[in-house]
Amino acid sequence: MRTETPPTVRLEDYRPSDHLIDRVELDVRLDPHDTRVTATLALRPNPAGRAGAPLVLDGDDLTLLALELDGQAPASDAVRADASGLTLHRPPQRPFTLRIETRLDPTANTRLMGLYRSNGVYCTQCEADGFRRITYFLDRPDVLSVYTTRIEAEREAAPVLLGNGNPVEAGTVPGTDRHYAVWHDPLPKPAYLFALVGGRLDRVAKPFTTMEGRAVEIAVYVEPGKADRAAYALDAVERSMAWDERAFGRAYDLDLFNVVAVSDFNMGAMENKGLNIFNDKYVLASPETATDGDYAAIEAIIAHEYFHNWSGNRVTCRDWFQLCLKEGLTVFRDQEFSSDMRSRAVHRIAEVRNLRARQFPEDAGPLAHPVRPKQYAEINNFYTATVYEKGAEIVRMLRTLIGETAFRAGMDRYFADNDGTAATVEDFLKAFEAVTGRDLSRFAEWYERPGTPRVAVSGTYDPAARTYRLAFRQTRPGAGADAPPLVIPIGLGLVGPDGPLDGPLAERVEDGVFVLETAEDAVTFENVAVEPVPSLFRAFSAPVRVESSLDDAARLTLLRHDPDSFNRWEAAQRIALGLMTAQVRGETTGNAGADDFVVALGAFLDAEALRDPAFAAQVLALPSEGDLADEIGTEIDPDAIFAARRDLRRRLGTGLRERLLSLREALTEPEGTPFSPDAAAAGRRALRNAALDLIAVADPETGTALAQAQIAQATNMTDRLAGLAALALVPGEAREAALSAFAERYASEPLVLDKWFAIQAMIPEDGTVARIRRLQGHPAFANTNPNRVRSLVGSFSLANPTQFNRADGAGYALVAETVLALDGTNPQVAARLMTAFGPWRRLEPVRRAVAESALRRIAATPGLSRDVTDIGTRSLAG
Repeated sequence: MRTETPPTVRLEDYRPSDHLIDRVELDVRLDPHDTRVTATLALRPNPAGRAGAPLVLDGDDLTLLALELDGQAPASDAVRADASGLTLHRPPQRPFTLRIETRLDPTANTRLMGLYRSNGVYCTQCEADGFRRITYFLDRPDVLSVYTTRIEAEREAAPVLLGNGNPVEAGTVPGTDRHYAVWHDPLPKPAYLFALVGGRLDRVAKPFTTMEGRAVEIAVYVEPGKADRAAYALDAVERSMAWDERAFGRAYDLDLFNVVAVSDFNMGAMENKGLNIFNDKYVLASPETATDGDYAAIEAIIAHEYFHNWSGNRVTCRDWFQLCLKEGLTVFRDQEFSSDMRSRAVHRIAEVRNLRARQFPEDAGPLAHPVRPKQYAEINNFYTATVYEKGAEIVRMLRTLIGETAFRAGMDRYFADNDGTAATVEDFLKAFEAVTGRDLSRFAEWYERPGTPRVAVSGTYDPAARTYRLAFRQTRPGAGADAPPLVIPIGLGLVGPDGPLDGPLAERVEDGVFVLETAEDAVTFENVAVEPVPSLFRAFSAPVRVESSLDDAARLTLLRHDPDSFNRWEAAQRIALGLMTAQVRGETTGNAGADDFVVALGAFLDAEALRDPAFAAQVLALPSEGDLADEIGTEIDPDAIFAARRDLRRRLGTGLRERLLSLREALTEPEGTPFSPDAAAAGRRALRNAALDLIAVADPETGTALAQAQIAQATNMTDRLAGLAALALVPGEAREAALSAFAERYASEPLVLDKWFAIQAMIPEDGTVARIRRLQGHPAFANTNPNRVRSLVGSFSLANPTQFNRADGAGYALVAETVLALDGTNPQVAARLMTAFGPWRRLEPVRRAVAESALRRIAATPGLSRDVTDIGTRSLAG
């Protein structure tokens, strides 16, 4: 493990590689503890590099067995090699070949980077810099090579051998119990997209014919006995392929597309060319074991990794500073896919919930960074919500600015101009400039600056002139006075007391969008018959914080009449935030009363609940404790926030009780109705369970009875888990009995037990820290499995603010101990756990001091990994 102080890598220091690798031939002889890798590299000097420069290959924890240069062993003084790299001091100034043999121990590779063995399956993970843990290499994304890979293993231990590209040859190794398979990927790729898999796996498959007439076989590989849970993932691949052809004109380019599910994986999934490797939680699904949320996540992540085939693989990123070019763009693409597969309005709300829960706090804390960072110490720590989710929002804003037709033309131009290359953000924007004739240099500022912009909006109505003027002012926290203003598209509309106002027009508002390009600006609507309520940032047209003078009466108008579903939901959210914020601050004025809010929600449910249950469930779901903390901003007291949210939930549950009970009855599926994960059925379940949640917090006795009945009668995991979650918030014997029964029922289902761990980790009670310590000793828990750690300690640190932020420091101590215990074996997971401390400076003084002490304890520990050192240094800086 690398424990040295990480060097700072800067975007401004980028230069092309001095050498290129045209072809890679790998011979990988798999063994649990003694894997041998022979890499034959066809190299040549890069005309764009430095003439005569030494060849410096990356390595990480490698054992070199043999080295040949053009078939001969180089002189000892011509080479320097150790576990972290190989340097050829005077490489030939012509094409040449290196043959490198290394030895690996896959079983001992607990970092789960490079080649490792888990549950008997050999697997690789090479992004961002894992290939250097397999062989010495130019492990950077702008070195693209054509790979041919021979994989050999014991047939009994690994009957399935998979690689990138298309299969070329397979057979038995004479005189042994071993066999081999040869794979060839005809398309050049960077090393981070290399993959191989070997093990005992079951397979499900189906054919697909591309729009170009290519016959493709889609296959999903899973652990033995779990093939019946792969059908939904297989279907999601097929739908993703067809959608990408329709929406972006992108066809698949190999004869096979393989997906493999493994149980030990640091990430959600990886887009390796033709061989996508997934955390099994994003592949395996059945009604008995997966929730509606699981089905939606499987669909989205399968799509995301497939869409990388073009936005990431065919066009890759020049360097890791351009990570948003593949990730942000592909998140946008998978969000569009999910919106088309499900409810676009409901999915957009879910996207914004996620952005506000994860990226806004990141932007406001010590780990803030631009969407395209200017420097990093450990690239694994930059797979963040800023790169992914905010990166996607920038792409969406670009589409809003130029329109859907021009956006599609720009995407076509981008793929055509950069196919087979390693591109930059500038290359991306250049394609859209080419098709629109617009200068996007100002828009590019979104990629360069951290922080969430604020836009203040005020409206003035002139009844005599029948005009309505909206004034805008943008600010950027942390930006200097000379920082240029951003280009911000603002979706706009006006709503009257009886519905939307379609008559008023305003200059510079085109297709319902006004573009704010200066620090201050205004727009005036003409022919406005009544004083309107402005509907601002429709569909969340820009990732900003909006400061408006709207009161709750105006927001209720939007909730009733706005044709924009996002802003109807947002209106309810803002009212609820105002009520809860007032309680936390001890205020009693400035907000409509909770009773008025209950009445408004009752009317909303009467009109909308059965027509669109999924949307109604979103409206009923109050802003989270994290949202409320973000709204308050500083001197945060998590206990006060929890109390305010609990009290408002009780008010809603009490005031809407009869409606909620009636809705649960009306939305109950007739006995014998087969389970479906489609959006309509999932929406009905979502509203039933939202109703249960509010009833249980308002009336624990009734809630307990309803939850117990739901658990007993449930025919799917969504309803069973929702009943258990409601019961988990009510202390007593019924809760503990239900938790025990659930664990017994699913004792052989690790992914289901992850849900059980998470529910207990999120109980907002003083005994939860002790409960988690007990659960860390549970037979089903393993610190070596990232899913187990995330489900228990990750859920606690990110979704249980009162207990993680306990004033006595017990929550911080628990997470700090877990970070330090993990750092020696899996520093990537340890570092991501540590990011939960991000908002520590915004806490009230007692908690702030205790959190800082825990951070400093971690930072002062000798021998920390680069991953954890980087997070600790940035968290404590400033």
